Amino acid sequence: MNIRRSFQGGVLALALVLSGCSWFDPDGSSPTSDPSPTPTEFEQSNVDASGAAADIAVTTDQTGPHFTADNIGVSFEATDLADPRLDPANSNLDEQLKALGSPALRFAGNALDRRTFWTSKGEKPKHGEQTTITPDDLKRLKKLVDVTGSTVTLGVPLGTYDPERGADMAAHAVDILGDSLIGLGIGNEPNGYTVDDVPGGAVRGDDWNEGKYVKQLEAYAKAIHAKRPEAPIIGPDVYDGAWMTAFLDSGVKKKTALSQHWYQLYDCDSSSVPGRGPQAPNLIEPIAKEAAKKNLGIGKSKADAAGLPLWLEETGPTSCPGTNDTSLTNASALWAADYTLYAATLGVERMAMHSMLGACKGGAPMSLICDPADRGDRSNEFQVRPNMLGLRLLVPSVGGQFTKTAVAGGGNMSAYTVSKNDGRTLVTTVINANDAAKVGGNPVTVSMPSGFSVSSASQVFGESNDVKSATQVVSANPLPDEVPFSGEGASGTESASAGASASPTPSGGVGDDGKLRIDVAGSSVTVFIMRKG
Repeated sequence: MNIRRSFQGGVLALALVLSGCSWFDPDGSSPTSDPSPTPTEFEQSNVDASGAAADIAVTTDQTGPHFTADNIGVSFEATDLADPRLDPANSNLDEQLKALGSPALRFAGNALDRRTFWTSKGEKPKHGEQTTITPDDLKRLKKLVDVTGSTVTLGVPLGTYDPERGADMAAHAVDILGDSLIGLGIGNEPNGYTVDDVPGGAVRGDDWNEGKYVKQLEAYAKAIHAKRPEAPIIGPDVYDGAWMTAFLDSGVKKKTALSQHWYQLYDCDSSSVPGRGPQAPNLIEPIAKEAAKKNLGIGKSKADAAGLPLWLEETGPTSCPGTNDTSLTNASALWAADYTLYAATLGVERMAMHSMLGACKGGAPMSLICDPADRGDRSNEFQVRPNMLGLRLLVPSVGGQFTKTAVAGGGNMSAYTVSKNDGRTLVTTVINANDAAKVGGNPVTVSMPSGFSVSSASQVFGESNDVKSATQVVSANPLPDEVPFSGEGASGTESASAGASASPTPSGGVGDDGKLRIDVAGSSVTVFIMRKG
């Protein structure tokens, strides 16, 4: 039996078991034809697996870090707090977020210090801020987090220095959001307050430095704790180690976490591949992990020394403006899954991919979700982008502890396993970043611990790494008894030494040796759930 991807009228059946799934055609629009019937077996197209063979050894040997609901998260601009569509009654935003489990939510971004004004007294903005946030907006947010089960971190504006106003906002947030509020960040990226090309411009003079930041930070924290002594403070929401040290060494009480920002592709003028410029291949180059390990290691070492967790409060594929061609590619789905899992293995305990509730066309290119309405209009049906589809596949891993998993061969391929349910369930995620347009796929042999068998598999894929807005989904279903496999050890394949002139169509599946043999499509993320007994 061949595993296949089913199409009807060119449209993939996206019958995800995850709630709130939406899909799109390459032009960004929703399909008009009806999807094909819901499959009952894991379906993958016929894979011409010409890529290098891979052996993946899955073990139950725990390596320490856990993968929690907060490792999947979304960061929004603070101005989105005023959007009525945060209310579950006003849009499908809650459904899209619930498809990520109970994701971490964060509200801050560049808009926090430049365009956001807080008042609980009905005042008008004092310094030209464009968006006013009130207690009613926080009450609307509370409705959202009650539905999603999310935890929230909230930025307090520091761009205009006003500790009492900041304390008033923090006190209302503590009272309204309750236990769902786990961190208050005072300001956003204060190390960039003198940068003119940030939207809204510089908010401090050229003499701004770490010392002045700490003085103002401490004033805000003191005012906040005078109103709510147990308010949790996080910071400094930067990508610079010196500013992290300044925050950690400050006299601020109730420090809850060290918050770091980092974007994979930030060298906006570079066109080098491999490199750090905003080109899609750079998202999945092996050097991407080397850079992540180095940069996140800065925050992790400082957090460990201070006895605090490291939270990656703002991250994404690229910080460069206008990079739709990169952040809409299938590569961003592969990267989002790989990077999120990898960061968790490094000890990052909370992560939020930066997004905003803007238009799909002309809006923030790296956002996980977007509004398909024409620019200038609004709809209440948000659509997802490829990076969010990659994150959705990670939900089965939530609640697990990482175990030792080794990949031999396979080219550009990585794998992660978590153990759940007292060791009775293993979830292995395989990222095959080999370009499907070049290799089709790779024969993969998965060695499972004794007593385990594959319960189900799911996948996101694209026809290539760089195809845009065309990442597709194969729903979670049991494997058929036989699956295509092109590597050595395929059942029914005669050996060359036996003088065979031709071999039957090779087939795989789970053999008597407990190994799963399967051709895995290139440009894909595949999740195998294995159960014992």
